[in-house]
Amino acid sequence: MDDCGIYYAADRSSRLETLLSSDKDILLGYGTECARARDLIIAKGLSKYNLAPDLQALPGPVKGPRILVVDQTVGDASVGFGLASSESFAQMLQAAREENPGATIYVKTHPEVSGGSKQGYLSDTIEDSNTILLRDPIAPSSLLAQMDRVYAVTSHMGFEALLHDVPVTCFGMPWYAGWGATTDRLKCERRNRQRNIDELFAAAYLHYTRYLNPETLQPGSIFDVIEWLDLQRRMQRAMTGRSIAVGYRRWKAENVRPFLGLNPDQVHFVPHAQAAQDLVPNSNDRLIVWGASPSAATADLAQGSGATLLRMEDGFIRSVGLGSDFVPPHALVLDSQGLYFDARQAHDLEALLNTRTFTPHDNERAEKVRRLIVDNALTKYNIEPTQEPAWQARGRHIVLVPGQVEDDASIRYGCGPVRDNLSLIQAARQAHPDAYIVYKPHPDVAVRNRKGRVHSSDALRYADYIETTVSIISCLDACHEVHTMTSLSGFDALLRNKTVVVYGMPFYAGWGLTQDRMPTPRRDRKLTLNELVAGVMLHYPIYWDWTLKGYTTCEATLHRIIQQRTKIMAAGDLSTVRKTYLQRQLHKFRLWAKAGFVVKR
Repeated sequence: MDDCGIYYAADRSSRLETLLSSDKDILLGYGTECARARDLIIAKGLSKYNLAPDLQALPGPVKGPRILVVDQTVGDASVGFGLASSESFAQMLQAAREENPGATIYVKTHPEVSGGSKQGYLSDTIEDSNTILLRDPIAPSSLLAQMDRVYAVTSHMGFEALLHDVPVTCFGMPWYAGWGATTDRLKCERRNRQRNIDELFAAAYLHYTRYLNPETLQPGSIFDVIEWLDLQRRMQRAMTGRSIAVGYRRWKAENVRPFLGLNPDQVHFVPHAQAAQDLVPNSNDRLIVWGASPSAATADLAQGSGATLLRMEDGFIRSVGLGSDFVPPHALVLDSQGLYFDARQAHDLEALLNTRTFTPHDNERAEKVRRLIVDNALTKYNIEPTQEPAWQARGRHIVLVPGQVEDDASIRYGCGPVRDNLSLIQAARQAHPDAYIVYKPHPDVAVRNRKGRVHSSDALRYADYIETTVSIISCLDACHEVHTMTSLSGFDALLRNKTVVVYGMPFYAGWGLTQDRMPTPRRDRKLTLNELVAGVMLHYPIYWDWTLKGYTTCEATLHRIIQQRTKIMAAGDLSTVRKTYLQRQLHKFRLWAKAGFVVKR
């Protein structure tokens, strides 16, 4: 925000120019921060634009010095306001050739020109044995690292070259020119003192610019933004090639599309394996299915083409509202081996927990995440208000038995003898003859007639109380111990330092934190609670921020869910998040219509 001018306009002063022209010691109190930020930007390969892939090697035979000439888009405001014109670009290219005889001249087009939406000043340059046009998108950092000299008119890429210690010649008057750090073909009389690259960086990136913390949406620092941009680049690099999602309904496609890559042209939704085969997938691509069991045709296509087969499922902290109500997820998992609820085979989460070396930073983040979840009573769907249970335990040890949907995949694929709700209640009573046992039926069993109903008379033969109104989080807070088959409630209980007895093989069992009634032979490592949380919450899921339209962290997702839930509660009743049948169908239709623009069939 500049109340004097704007940084790219050299025809008048700006707050940035005034700062650089002053006698102020710009690095005073900022030296360490400046060095750290500059080093991080270089190390992480960040730039003004960060979607393009890295350049592995320069094209063509490289002869002599490597000279980069930076083109810009026709009509770019910084050109005219930077005291330049179309002639400046022609002069720049001519000078680059004349001043560097025998060199290879690389002309880099602007990203918007590469995308086809705009025209560049040098787009019609004729290539020859010493001149090569770089039209494809390229990450600037990877290009600048291979250059000996850079020519720019007013492009910000010129300053990024300075950060890489590459000499720069300017044919316009960008904000970083006129201070002695560049070779300038124009002069600005107002810029009459010398500034080094660190001072330019500190002035522009630390003093002049304001940052938003992507995690909290509150004022932040350059380091918050560096971390966020680095996450976008890392996620995009992990998704080179195409994401081909097989068998997704249109409404679901709209809700999961952002998780599959930042480049929409690389994301395809097809109805079946034959349609996927028509896209001729290769080893750079991914075939993505929902759930643990891809069709035989899809599995065969992955094996035959070399494409990576990924299974998709909801993350552990998903949203404010149910997926069945078509509420978009904040977190999904993509697993190359199986899925976390399928104990029949190994999965990526199990491999991660078995092998990852958890750092002190992982543990610090995990503790923060655990506290955020517990202190704010967060769950997978976050639609139940908390309240005190009306149990009459009278000092007895309280054992909570969360019911489950008995044909749930985690029970079918991960349970032994105890695989139904009544058997679970019986096992809890057998383990604790004198305890106060609370049975909480699964809401989907009661409301949607899913498999797993236990008649009250049968349940009360072993349980002291059947809880049907209080939320699962309220129950967890009030109990001492949890007995479960494979319920996610067991993990929620661990987060609250409760004793957890497990009769199946959920993802959180077998790591030394639960009392296990079944062997888990593949899980051969003992973990601390924070290590488990780090693996499960920090490193396994993919998080998406629907507000910022980018990948995000677990911590940011928790903050966003807290904000959403608080806003809903302030407006009325949290229960209004649950949609009626008519509301669900209307929302589904809207998603279906919108998804028509992204589903390629």
